[in-house]
Amino acid sequence: MIYVIRHGQTNLNKEGRLQGRLGLPLNDDGIAQAESLKEKLKDVTFDYIFSSPQERAIQTAELATGLKAKIDPRIDVFDLGEADRLKKGEVFMAGVVPDSCVYNGVEQIESYIKRVFGFMRELEVGYGNNDVNILISGHRCTTGCIGAYFEGIPKDGNILKYSSNNGGYKVYHFNSVN
Repeated sequence: MIYVIRHGQTNLNKEGRLQGRLGLPLNDDGIAQAESLKEKLKDVTFDYIFSSPQERAIQTAELATGLKAKIDPRIDVFDLGEADRLKKGEVFMAGVVPDSCVYNGVEQIESYIKRVFGFMRELEVGYGNNDVNILISGHRCTTGCIGAYFEGIPKDGNILKYSSNNGGYKVYHFNSVN
């Protein structure tokens, strides 16, 4: 089974700001959310723990499992460029991401999906036929993109509809390896 968790709350989440690679560690509520995940997942023995390189995702993975996470840059948060840390309501958007014509350094959504799907495909090829439990700790964008890997990219392109709330998780499984 694949357990995909979204990091707990940070002060930037609480303030309604976009949070990318300039994100903050968990706040007290976020720590409590990660500890709540530990209780919810206490009966699961994890064979592998993967996390985004962002501190908030690592903290959540390790608090929720009591195990050290393996960091993989392919599941890093979407790079928001100059829009990072801005108030959500003040950002000029192009669909679900900041407008790269307005903000420098915004990652292209296609390349983001490609890198996350590449990570997932590697897991599927390596572990898809095995009876293992894998935890992946990431972000709103990561949980949404992994959801799209399993459910398909929505017609409107909004992969965020598959994302989890802070401290939430979803469970998936590989059907077969192609």
